[in-house]
Amino acid sequence: MKITAFAGSNSTKSINRQLVAYTLERFSEFEIAFLDLNEFEMPLFSIDKERVNGIPEKALQFRAVMAEAEAIICSLAEHNRSYTVAFKNIFDWCSRVDLNIFASKPMFLMSTSPGGFGGGNVMNAAKSFFPKCGANIIETFSLLPGFPLQLSIH
Repeated sequence: MKITAFAGSNSTKSINRQLVAYTLERFSEFEIAFLDLNEFEMPLFSIDKERVNGIPEKALQFRAVMAEAEAIICSLAEHNRSYTVAFKNIFDWCSRVDLNIFASKPMFLMSTSPGGFGGGNVMNAAKSFFPKCGANIIETFSLLPGFPLQLSIH
């Protein structure tokens, strides 16, 4: 099975990226594609930019990686009770091709945040919206602050 995983953050010190890395250690027998959203950086979404330049190649690449996945692991960072700009921009560009971004793949959806709700706001938004974008969310997990778990990227 091929698992595609990513954190919804472009921070090099992302605790969500650490959570994904920790989780992936439990799936070492599978083929893993661990994405870095920095590799999919593109202009801020705008209808005007789309009209002039079309869909950025990076959006098409992200969609291709999602299409190749057999399962998806995603941990969303929360900025001001919502998605990070880095993730939302990728999501917006990808939706211009087709809203079925996650192509009915099973998804393990996670979140963590230093705030007291553990990323619960963005988690609730994603649980509501991602299925409309083809995500088959099979399980969710929110790591609350202060949980005694040591995460490290290897």
